[in-house]
Amino acid sequence: MTPNDSGAARAAFDPLTADATAAADLNLDVILDVPVTLSLEVGRARIPIRNLLQLNQGSVVELERGAGEPLDLYVNGTLIAQGEVVVVNDRFGVRLTDVVSPAERIKRLR
Repeated sequence: MTPNDSGAARAAFDPLTADATAAADLNLDVILDVPVTLSLEVGRARIPIRNLLQLNQGSVVELERGAGEPLDLYVNGTLIAQGEVVVVNDRFGVRLTDVVSPAERIKRLR
């Protein structure tokens, strides 16, 4: 570590390496019961507070997304997939039509 003008030293780290055996030894059992928040987004809208205060029962809010476009599926706020609404035994569900690859998820974080 070498100090800079402020007296703080830069940390030195070993380079990251891809180790195939480490991935094989990875045990995901410890996280399988961790709860996550799953949310579906039909669409979004931006409206002034004046218009928001005028909303009442029966009001219609136009969304930025068109009818027939896929829903976005988020896990803890991260886009994971897109899908379409289905009805199964009188309950709503979502059929996933496109799952975001892990590489794409990482790219979107940057």
